[in-house]
Amino acid sequence: MEEQLRNLLRADPWRMDLLRLVRPLALPDGWIAAGFVRDAVWDHLHGHAPSAPVGDIDIIWFDPARTDPALDHATEARLAGLRPEIIWSVKNQARMHQRNHDAPYADAADAMRHWPETATAIGIRLTLDDRLEVNAPLGLDDLFGLRLAPGPAFLGVRRATLDARVRAKGWLARYPLLQLG
Repeated sequence: MEEQLRNLLRADPWRMDLLRLVRPLALPDGWIAAGFVRDAVWDHLHGHAPSAPVGDIDIIWFDPARTDPALDHATEARLAGLRPEIIWSVKNQARMHQRNHDAPYADAADAMRHWPETATAIGIRLTLDDRLEVNAPLGLDDLFGLRLAPGPAFLGVRRATLDARVRAKGWLARYPLLQLG
């Protein structure tokens, strides 16, 4: 499935342009994640033409030595200067455990393991030799299987957060083949 994902993204000029734009930032353990990847696959599986994700573009990275939110804001401003029509969200995952009331994360993959949905916990980056590298700590089965399932941290009492996200984002209307897991 990783190769299928790479092929989908390679065939999407808009997403490849953004991957090329983000690459020179050289953010440690840096990825374009969440809806950037998820929506590309769900659009394809629903027979929709490639389109920009609804909302922001999530850039995640991990560096425990540089957790000042001002660094993220500066990176967002830099990206906005290059592509002002895009809403950029840059977050160093080394501090996000505090907001989420989790134990400290070990890296970007560990942070994604704590995200609400398995199909969103996926990042992609363009390497210096133009390869697409996939970071999918919870796998790609749910993404390609059109299953909207909670990540391990959102089972039980935190499931309500996932259900609220599904309603707020309108995923079931936009992607009617999705199955809630």
